[in-house]
This record gives sequence, structure tokens and C-alpha cells, in this order.
Amino acid sequence: MIGSYVAVGDSFTEGVGDPGPDGAFVGWADRFAVLLADRRPEGDFGYTNLAVRGKLLDQVVEDQLRHAKELAPDLVSFCAGGNDILRPGTDPDEVAERFESAVAELTSAVGTVLVTTGFDTRGIPVLKHLRGKIATYNGHVRAIADRYGCPVLDLWSLKTIQDRRAWDGDRLHLSPEGHTRVALRAGQVIGLEVPADPDQPWPPLPPRGTLEVRRDDIHWAREYLVPWIGRRLRGESSGDRVVAKGSVSPYDIKMRIDSVA
Repeated sequence: MIGSYVAVGDSFTEGVGDPGPDGAFVGWADRFAVLLADRRPEGDFGYTNLAVRGKLLDQVVEDQLRHAKELAPDLVSFCAGGNDILRPGTDPDEVAERFESAVAELTSAVGTVLVTTGFDTRGIPVLKHLRGKIATYNGHVRAIADRYGCPVLDLWSLKTIQDRRAWDGDRLHLSPEGHTRVALRAGQVIGLEVPADPDQPWPPLPPRGTLEVRRDDIHWAREYLVPWIGRRLRGESSGDRVVAKGSVSPYDIKMRIDSVA
């Protein structure tokens, strides 16, 4: 029985792409916390989300791990290193070494550490060229999980999130439905009976013509790719002025999810 859960990571764990009714993000970790809380008596579950968008692995370790260890929860989800892998010239082997040090630090201080692999990016423009790099990092994550007895939330094998409806318009973050499917898979990984199947196929979509695809690509480049490149050139991060959610009530999360369902 898991009575407390802390989520550590970057934009993926913060929930970017899954806005609630007030515009603040929900995300897979919050939705997963609701699944966990539903197994406990009311008020007998603690949840804290420390994740902040744009953070690199070392920043996650420096800013979030100390707090997570102080809380000493039954479960920590640790997803980090993806932003490092996206940067040109980074070595996935070296990033994995730093990731392992953080896992060793966490597992010595908390209950269970749930680690997460990267997505299969073969269908995502720009990111598909990083597929081999991500696969290398994923191999390390799985090996580290074996060494430290960590359950693995394997996003590479979750084929249903390769559908474009699982992704936000920026093509970097999941949509609300994508986050929901990841939360359900996380529940399966730790042995919960989940209310829906994350592998359930999507309804068929009508085929798109070349002109429609090109128009969507142009819109994406103008609205998302160019600003992202601009931030990189200026040395800025999307999370520079963002504060972590901190302690969150699963009841409040449920109310926010229901209001936009």
C-alpha cells in the first residue's frame, strides 16, 4: 500500500500539454497520484510534485532530490535526462552515469523509485533524428533499474502514444489523452487494477493530404520550433520563472480533471 508519492522531473512530469480549467497543468503524475489515492482511506495519502519544465538532469538532482529525500515517501517517480539528450553534442552514456548516481542516492533514502524511459520518436519531426540516441539512453535506464530494483515506466513500448492525438500541438509534450494513457501504464507497472487500458487503439482517422500535412508543419515551425530555437540561442529555459506545484491534494486534482472531461 503506497501512502505517499513524490514526482521528480521536468516538463513531462510537471504535466505540460495537459491544462486544467485554470490553465495550470495536470499531467500524468497528478493523474497517477489520483489512482494511488483511490486505494487509500480519504485523507490518508500524500502527494508532492516537484517537477519543473526545462530542467536538465543536474538541475533536477540539485533542486529536487534533496526535497524528495526529506519527504521520504513510499514512492518516487524519477524522470530526467531527456532535455540533456535533446541538446546537440551530449553523450547518452555520460548522461546515464549521472542518472545512475541520482538513482543510487534516491534508493538509499526512499521507498520505491519508479524510473522512466524516453519515447520512441520515429514519427516526430526533428526528434526522429535523435531516435538512436534516445534508444541508447533507454538501454542504460533499464540496466540501472535492474541494478537497483526499480520498476520501469517504459514509454518506448507504449505504442498508443505514437498516435498524433497523444501529443500537444508543440509535438514535444503529451496531450491530456496522452498523459492519461501514461498514468494508466504507470498504475499497471506497480500492480494496480486500472480503470482503462492504455493500449486501447484509437478510433480511425481520415487520411490527410500532403497539403494539409505541410500546412501543419509550417504552423508548428512558426509557433513552436522558432521560439524554442530562440530560447536556446539566448540561453533561456521555459522553466526559468516556474515554481514547482509542491504538495497537491488528489481530491483537487480529481475535481480539476472532471471539470474539463
